[in-house]
Amino acid sequence: MAVEVVYRSSRDLERLFMDKAEADRHDKMLELAEMLAEVLKKAVPSLDEQQVDDIGIYMAKNRDVFAKAFKSQPDALSELLDGSPAEE
Repeated sequence: MAVEVVYRSSRDLERLFMDKAEADRHDKMLELAEMLAEVLKKAVPSLDEQQVDDIGIYMAKNRDVFAKAFKSQPDALSELLDGSPAEE
């Protein structure tokens, strides 16, 4: 019988990962998404919970692109318009 080590994100108990670093990255992405959702909900109270969650996750998955755009490279956002959103 073979033994397999798997890792689970503490924020997403249904996802399993074969690599601890990958599980940690996923956990950090979800943590960022949660904080973004809180900020968005405060900034735009008319958004519903699903919308702020979806936007928060989208921004967290594409954090590198948004970081470039916020650092005086707004053209970086064209990457999101031209291609598909980042996947984990």
